Amino acid sequence: MATMHDVARLAQVSVSTVSYVLTGTRPISQATRNKVLAAMAQLDYQPNAMARGLASRRSRILGLLMPMDERGLGATETAFVTGAAAAASVAGYHLVLSPVGGGNLDDLRRLASQRMLDGVVLMEVQLDDERVTVLQEAGVPLVLIGRTGDTSALSYVDIDFDQTVHEAVAHLVALGHRRIVYVNHSAATLASGYGPALRTRDAFTAAMTGHGLEPLMIAAEDSAAGGRAALAAAFAKAPDLTAVLAMNETAIFGILGELTGRGLAVPDDVSVVSMVTSPQVAELATPALTAMTSPGSALGRIAIEALTRHLDGPADLRHQQLLPCTLEVRGSTAAPRRLTLATAGPPSKDGG
Repeated sequence: MATMHDVARLAQVSVSTVSYVLTGTRPISQATRNKVLAAMAQLDYQPNAMARGLASRRSRILGLLMPMDERGLGATETAFVTGAAAAASVAGYHLVLSPVGGGNLDDLRRLASQRMLDGVVLMEVQLDDERVTVLQEAGVPLVLIGRTGDTSALSYVDIDFDQTVHEAVAHLVALGHRRIVYVNHSAATLASGYGPALRTRDAFTAAMTGHGLEPLMIAAEDSAAGGRAALAAAFAKAPDLTAVLAMNETAIFGILGELTGRGLAVPDDVSVVSMVTSPQVAELATPALTAMTSPGSALGRIAIEALTRHLDGPADLRHQQLLPCTLEVRGSTAAPRRLTLATAGPPSKDGG
């Protein structure tokens, strides 16, 4: 692989001259510039990203800041990352996934002060998110995947949770379900101000009330055991429940396991809808889960495209967009068995 020294030797100039051509930090005659560029082309020399960025005072690196726990990235979260990475590559940027943030603001301040990132996309956003303030104070351009409570001065892309929840509830109500339970994220997640958990909680209440039905939400730890415990709690409060709407991919398999342990069939006895999920996760279950499919890849792509426009556009440029999840009906939802029996009518005289 050719080096800067090889280019300088072939062009018969100093290494510093090659550097000046790359960075534009000093004026170089056109004749000398042409000699250096010709040598680079002949040697197929590829300057590193940092060197290329010096001329524009950019690193050509974008950060995707996503706090992670021991669960790592699931299929649904990965869609956000792959969508963002593909868009960054098209725009000529490298994308770095970093868990910096969360509760460690000092690490975030250090990262922001080093100016290694041209801009960042922030995920797992809380309604009152201190990371936003840290990045704004450091002058780092940012776009949110998610929303804070006050978005007036921010760019964001997010799921339209109101529409998503209303469509999920409407699907179950249309099938005849009247006792529907919503399994959300954990109580601690709700207390932390995590936007999706709070917005879906409120949307579920509004959707159920709009249908004249009683809303019942159960918080669940993000684990299979948490799902089993949540379903047990749901049956204790609503023994007549016929449908479960869940936005907790880790817990949902515990929910399914608890139903099986109680001798209940999906969807004949209890219908299940997984919300904000990926087809890969939905199809792991038997039967495959009816789901409100997450637009994760599109949100990742749109966030990066908005961020790169910010880097090249006016300082007051704003991008604010909501995308709903898409209802994909699979095998886990059907009319409740009691309704099916009630509407089937008496058997015919010939025994059919």
